[in-house]
Amino acid sequence: MPLRFLYNILVNIAWIGLKAIALFKPKIKLFVSGRKKTFPHLQTKLSPNAKTIWMHVASLGEFEQGLPILERLRSKHPNHQIVLTFFSPSGYEVKKDTPVADVVTYLPIDTSYNANRFLNLIRPEIVVFVKYEIWPNYLDQLKKRGTPTFLVSAIFSKRQVYFKGYGSFMRRSLKTFSHFFVQDGNSKNLLKSIGFENVTVGGDTRLDRVSEILKRDNGLEFMERFKKGQFCLVAGSTWPEDEEILINYINSVQEPIKFVIAPHEIKPVHVEKITNALQKKVVCYSGMDNTRLEEYDVLVLDTIGILTKVYSYADVAYVGGGFATGLHNTMEPAVFGIPIIIGPQYHGFKEAEDLVAKGGISPISDQAGFNNLMQLFTGNPAKVKEQGKINSNYINSNVGAADRILDHISGFL
Repeated sequence: MPLRFLYNILVNIAWIGLKAIALFKPKIKLFVSGRKKTFPHLQTKLSPNAKTIWMHVASLGEFEQGLPILERLRSKHPNHQIVLTFFSPSGYEVKKDTPVADVVTYLPIDTSYNANRFLNLIRPEIVVFVKYEIWPNYLDQLKKRGTPTFLVSAIFSKRQVYFKGYGSFMRRSLKTFSHFFVQDGNSKNLLKSIGFENVTVGGDTRLDRVSEILKRDNGLEFMERFKKGQFCLVAGSTWPEDEEILINYINSVQEPIKFVIAPHEIKPVHVEKITNALQKKVVCYSGMDNTRLEEYDVLVLDTIGILTKVYSYADVAYVGGGFATGLHNTMEPAVFGIPIIIGPQYHGFKEAEDLVAKGGISPISDQAGFNNLMQLFTGNPAKVKEQGKINSNYINSNVGAADRILDHISGFL
């Protein structure tokens, strides 16, 4: 049985299964129902006479990687319309109203029929896929149409199917790409080992994105009042495993330290669990109106959208996910030149691996490790400055990926 035929059978079975699961799972319901609206949405929103640029991303993290490219494409080619597609509801639901694209929608499931219909509608002049997105039927149709197609901010590892003896079907999909812009030399070498020479080590476009954070106003009046010049730890995107360590430390520490906890889960029941476990004076963002914030030890951010600015007030940052689901964004605090603490599961996150090796990020595996690091940082301002400088230097020395990519792909517009 040809692998493409088997792939298409499996995709259709998966789609049927997802529609059944959607009856019970709200996130899967968004995944399914959103895709039912894609084609009507495109027919309504697309300008039939305008030239089109299409970018596809998996979710929010990949959107952040693609955003510097989209912003530059929008600026340099204002007469083109931009179509942005998402695979995941967690990305689409947050960014469906982004002004950087003319049309934002879900990518229909990867069947030959959907791919053909989708491309007939948008007729892209160029296509940009971000990081890991490899969809064989869409790529097959793009290749047949001769559409310039690029994979950007890509990162490959020898564990992936492309580099296995049984990976010929997926390797054929890679042949669609006009050029690969990869994050590191290892990815370039792996692609070269299977016959691809059209590869540039372009770096990670997220570093362009986070470097721009410093150019904006990051001031927050409530943080000025809360911090009041004291040493401050900001813990972002925390999960219960992270919060247990943080709460144990906060409850036991005697030094005058300010703490901000921004949990990944901000449902009231979870936020209440955090506040009830804390034995210090704690206030939530949602309840701080007319509050003398300087009198509180802990601020819980039960909101979204302001964590990056809050990091600018940190002396040390803790980034969550390294004990559980996967490490969250370490680059946003790194740009402010502060030390970062993370959990032990950071492998596969290139920037974290790089900065652990350089000494700007410190991984921990237990409570004692966290306590020891906090003792080191609170008692040694020079160490804080030294580690923080490693992080800001890393970002400053790696910016420019978006401009390098744009210089190349603009030649096809």
